[in-house]
Amino acid sequence: MTQQTMAEKILTTHSDQKAVAPGEIVEAFVDVAMSHEMMGTRVIPHLEEAGVTKVWDPSRVVMILDHWVPAPTVEAATIHQRVRNFVRDFQIQHFYDVGSGVCHQILVEEGHVRPGELLVGTDSHTTTGGAFGALTTGIGATDMAIVLGTGRLWFRVPDTIKITITGKLPAKVMGKDIILNILYRLGVEGASFQAIEYHGDTLKQLSLDAWMTLTNMAVEVGAMAALIPPDKRVLDYVKQQTPQSFTPVYPDEKATYHQTHELDVSKLVPQVAKPSLPSNAVPVTEVEGIHIDQALLGSCTNGRLEDLRVAAQIVKDKQIAKDVRFIVNPASRRIYLTALEEGTIGTLVKAGATIGPATCGACFGGHCGLLASGEICISTSNRNFPGRMGSADSHIYLASPATVAASAIAGKITDPR
Repeated sequence: MTQQTMAEKILTTHSDQKAVAPGEIVEAFVDVAMSHEMMGTRVIPHLEEAGVTKVWDPSRVVMILDHWVPAPTVEAATIHQRVRNFVRDFQIQHFYDVGSGVCHQILVEEGHVRPGELLVGTDSHTTTGGAFGALTTGIGATDMAIVLGTGRLWFRVPDTIKITITGKLPAKVMGKDIILNILYRLGVEGASFQAIEYHGDTLKQLSLDAWMTLTNMAVEVGAMAALIPPDKRVLDYVKQQTPQSFTPVYPDEKATYHQTHELDVSKLVPQVAKPSLPSNAVPVTEVEGIHIDQALLGSCTNGRLEDLRVAAQIVKDKQIAKDVRFIVNPASRRIYLTALEEGTIGTLVKAGATIGPATCGACFGGHCGLLASGEICISTSNRNFPGRMGSADSHIYLASPATVAASAIAGKITDPR
């Protein structure tokens, strides 16, 4: 019997083949299709050109407005209007309007990501959902038009890289530090169009929030998908979010991996990715002391409840440096409300943070936190390319919520330990 990885198993169960192998092209049926503002700018025109008047299954389509939220321009408002009209005319059953949250967080919270399933989305960080044992991957506008019309899409079966994470994580070192170190080790194209499978005892120490950070940023080394074998926590969580049944998938014991890597995190220190690649990670001590103008806590990478709580613990009874703007964007309305009710938001506000809506916001340079020429930001987001958050002459350093919060207090990049 063929021994398969998680990605290979899921593509097998979703295709007409008995067993798929890396490099093969397969046509697979899709369980869930997600799109955000790209629907209004790029996907709808393809559907109109093809004469598509209905989607293959409105109950399997999820539409979310999260990038330009609330609409900062007439152009953005028009895009939102176009998406709302599409949702109405095509009777899409799952629509999350302005303020609901960032698409990858919403997909998980609302039970659209289920172990063993295949989900596609018009956003590169759709890989996030792999933290829940699903094959979730980003696709382009034309591919999404095909999926909406037929419910199927072709995939090239990826090779899989196995990464085993071991050791007890030191204090003030987070999941974000682990993935930044992995990006450094693999390099910017180290997993190009491959799948990553995470294993190791350290995963048991990490929260599901941290698992999502590991899968979210796998795309920064070119990965098509990133998956973690679902444990009881995952299964229980998903069952709480949806009554829909699902079948978990696990890798075979003798599955063949393209590469294997081991990472002992017992001596890992906080990491910071220097401009202008997420893989430019160095120990925080190498960049400590660099002045910052802005600190950003949020995005689909680190805007979750654990992240807000860690930041609040660090800034409690302190004040943000007078020349620093500390912007916080919770990843969803649910996270925002919980953080508000438990006092986490209040702690951040008292320290001088500016709390924005549940949105992608400043992360991709849409609005609410752009950088001027020469300004420096330390951010929990996933990309630090030139011009990502405003001026092409600004500079972005990527770090964990702990490092970002500590830096906001000090007014310079600071070791949270």
